[in-house]
Order: sequence, then structure tokens, then C-alpha cells
Amino acid sequence: MKRGIVTTTRGRKAPSTKSAEATTHTPEPAHAYRSKSERAELGRSARGAVPRRSHGEWKPARNRADPIELLQASSKGRLPELVPIRYGRMLRSPFTFLRGSAVVMAHDIANSPVSGFEVQACGDCHLLNFGLFATPERNLVFDLNDFDETLPGPWEWDLKRLCASVMVAGRDCGLSDARARDAVREAARGYREHMHECADMTPMDVWYQRLDMQTIIDDAPDAKSRQFREQLAKQARRRIIDHLFPKLATESGGQIRLVDQPPLLFHPDAPDMLDRVNAAMADYRASLSDERRVLLDRYHAVDYALKVVGIGSVGTRCYVVLMVSEDNHPLILQVKEAGRSVLEPHLRKSAYDNQGQRVVMGQRLMQSSSDIFLGWVRGGDGRDFYVRQLRDMKMSLPVEGFDAAQLARYARGCGWSLARAHAKTGDAATLGGYLGKSDAMDQALARFAVSYADQTERDHEALVKAAREGRVEVLAEG
Repeated sequence: MKRGIVTTTRGRKAPSTKSAEATTHTPEPAHAYRSKSERAELGRSARGAVPRRSHGEWKPARNRADPIELLQASSKGRLPELVPIRYGRMLRSPFTFLRGSAVVMAHDIANSPVSGFEVQACGDCHLLNFGLFATPERNLVFDLNDFDETLPGPWEWDLKRLCASVMVAGRDCGLSDARARDAVREAARGYREHMHECADMTPMDVWYQRLDMQTIIDDAPDAKSRQFREQLAKQARRRIIDHLFPKLATESGGQIRLVDQPPLLFHPDAPDMLDRVNAAMADYRASLSDERRVLLDRYHAVDYALKVVGIGSVGTRCYVVLMVSEDNHPLILQVKEAGRSVLEPHLRKSAYDNQGQRVVMGQRLMQSSSDIFLGWVRGGDGRDFYVRQLRDMKMSLPVEGFDAAQLARYARGCGWSLARAHAKTGDAATLGGYLGKSDAMDQALARFAVSYADQTERDHEALVKAAREGRVEVLAEG
């Protein structure tokens, strides 16, 4: 039987060491419970060893790893012809660099101060890994939506990556540092205040809590914002298979086929690949619950293609599998390669041998609601994958075009959502006790975000230089 994915912190005193590896907690006996006030005091007491102001202190280590070498190492095992697209996308701006360099930030914050309280961490918690998507009940919600790097770990790492991304995005939007810092503080405040709210809820209430689109629309501060949010909801609801299918597929010789759109969508040169896909889909089926297998069995695979997705994921194997029912109703699944988390070298190995299962379980733990087709499989070549529906109302918000007020509101919503996700697997009372009611942690994270945004800009320039000198090959898309 596998050990629990997240260890408990109930009744334990936070250690004073700064090493994340040394601060993970081991499970306690079932009877070791404490009241909410006792757990909050546990969090407050951790400030003695790790003051909140210490989270604002960051500068590159004297022996800091070369970010270009880290990126090159993380590209090993990827499809070599696609890696230049990854670098091309990262070169566009410091913000796109940050989005594609989770491995770099993981190395940078691995030795940063941590309070010692563990949650299921996202591992790549930046602004554009939040967004809209559909629940199984067909409601549109806002939440975290990328879990490729998920692993149990310090809650601070997710929050720091989120805050750094707010600062970098603010600069990319042309905001002053003062306005960008305001947005960072809103992200931190949203996290802190909602963690306190979660501490007052029952575990069931926290588990079922979600931020639906109608609530977001109703909370719009003015008519212009409401119209903008209603338009986003309308766009997201159109991002479903019925609207996507005609753009991706065509009928040829009586067969439905995906349309090649190289270099972003194409059929690999592998004559037996469809047979291998069908074999993999049979194994994937075993990861689903019985009632979802019944639904999946209404469809059969007719075609597949490789698809380039995201920034940090470019070069990993990501297939789209076109499936149809007996009456040719389409279903498109995304089968995405899952490697080891970028957090793993700094923490401990996943409880799951299959990295696709690691992603799926982390997603189910952190999201308010997850795709009914979410599952995992190991390919015949030993590579691990996770499976989900392609898009299904999934939509990122146009952060790059936000003004100061929009960025601040969006950052606060991301902080709120991250707190809910962490409260599902961590103890909200303990984390709330550490965070406190004042803005001390907010201010510290704002200082950190400025320092790390400066570092991100330097790293982006290093990639520009590496491309110019030929250290990395770049393919700029039109």
C-alpha cells in the first residue's frame, strides 16, 4: 500500500532549519489531534525560527547554477526538433522566460527559508497556470490548471513563484514597479486572508469550495469589468469539442483524420503508431473508475498526432488522440508526457512510480473539480503520460494586456485559489497562524518578488546571449 501523498503537521513543532528536505513532517498517530487555536499557535511559534521578514530576503547564491545549463539539462530526452521552439517562446520576454523556467526557480528557492509545513505543491505556480475550465457538471470555474511539476512540498515555494510571476508580468505590461508591487501584495493578501477563512471552515466545506464564473461576473467592480468577464466566459464556453473539432479534423477517403499544422500539430512517421496508441489507451482505461470506463467505451480511436503545447512543456511528447462514437460524435484526448517533477531533486521522490499518476493525483488533490477523463498510462517505451480532454472550456486570461487594476484583481484571485488548493492538503489553521493577520508576509513577498524579477530579467538576457552565440538553437514562430 502506498504511503500518503501529503504528510500531516498536526501537533508537531516546526523545525528551525532552512532546509526543505529536513522540514518535511512524518505522519503521527490518528489520536494526535489539536484544537484550531493550538494549531494556529503552532504556526505562530514557527515565526521564531523562520521570521516572516526572512521570506523577503533573496539573492543569487555565490555558486548559483548556470540557468542556461539547467534549461539544456531539462531538455534532454525531449524531441530535439521541437526544443528550439521552446527557446523561441522563452525569448519573447522575461515573463515567457519565467513561465518556461520552473527548473531554474526550483534550484533558486530550494535553500530559501521555509516554515516547515507541507502541502501538495503545484510546483509551477505562475499567473498563466491559473484559468477557466469546465467541471464535470459543465460549470465554468477558475482554478489552477497545470500540475506537471506537482509534489508534496513547502507552501512557500508556490506562493513565491506566484508573486514573482505577478511582478514580472506587471513589468511586461508596462506598469511601474510601485504598481506591480501593489499587485504582488494583492496576491499575497488574497492567499493570507483566504487561508484564515479556510481555517474557519469544515474540511468538507474546503474540499467542495470553488470559484465559479458567475460569482466572478457578479463581483465585477463596474459595468466595463462585468462586460469583459462575460465576454471571457462566452469565449471559454465555445472552447469545447463541438467548436474545436472542425478546425482540427477533416474527412478523407471516408475516414476522419486530424489535419497536420506543422510544426505545431503533425503526424509522426510511425506506421504502427495507431496500434500502439490503441494499446496504450487500453492501459489508460484501467486507471479510470468503472463508470468512466463505460463512457470511454462508447468511443474508439481513429487518429492521433503530436501537438506542441505551452512553453516549459515544448519538446515533451504530447499526443492528441481523436476518438469517435458509433455515430461519429468526436472526443479528443490529450496524452501528455510526464517526467519527474523539478521539485524532486530538492525534496524526495514521489510516492508514485508512474509520473503520470503523480500528476493526476496532485491535480485531484489541488483542484476544486477535475476532468472526468483524467488518468495515466505508461507507454511501451517506458515513458509515463497523463490523459485529459483537450481544452474543454480551458482558457487562460490575457494577463499580458492587463492594466494595474486588472492585474491586482487577477493576482488576488490567484492568491485566493492557491490558498484553497493548499488548505485541502495542509492545515489552514497552522498556515494561517504563521501568516498572521498583519501584512508582514505580504510585504516580505513583495520584496522577494522585486529581487526575483530582477534575476529573471538577467536570466532572460543570458538566454538572449546564448541564442546569439549559438549555445542554444532557436526557432522563432511567425
